Amino acid sequence: MSEIINIDERQRIGRILDGKREEYAWFVKTYSQQVLSFTSRMLPDAEDAKEVAQDAFVKAFRSLGTFNFHSSFCTWVCRIAYRKSLDCLKRQQHHYVDIDNLPAIADEELSTGREERIALMEEAIDDLANDEQLLIHLYYYEDRPLRDIAYIMDVEPNALATRLHRIRKKLSRMIKEKEHEQADR
Repeated sequence: MSEIINIDERQRIGRILDGKREEYAWFVKTYSQQVLSFTSRMLPDAEDAKEVAQDAFVKAFRSLGTFNFHSSFCTWVCRIAYRKSLDCLKRQQHHYVDIDNLPAIADEELSTGREERIALMEEAIDDLANDEQLLIHLYYYEDRPLRDIAYIMDVEPNALATRLHRIRKKLSRMIKEKEHEQADR
């Protein structure tokens, strides 16, 4: 799912910068659901998620002249939404992502398909730090390439790949610990 800015987006941005501000509505209509889904994964309160998504589009509009076309518009606005979501979480002192309704990670190392193991995996993911949960969500649930995630999270792709590997090992260890705890009961 590699995202490269398409010619239509480039032309629309050019027209907006030339004064046709109404063209921006296309970007909001096209990408609002993706951005809202993104902020909803980071922010447990639906109203906060909507407000942050809207704020991200406003900031993107105001900063459109600085958009460098190194990513798609959607990836760029998600990067803005990521930073705004972190700011919101800091203000609220919440450091978690609600993943109750997400499907299990499709990784052979972590999932055997058994419902108990999936439940343990979801518990383990709940225990991860907010940024680790986000990385798992973007990579496994949204199937975003590491390059795009690295851009959104402002991290080098190689460092992110290493981090993802460590998170998978951490999850595997956490699941084994939870299995041992259940066996001891």
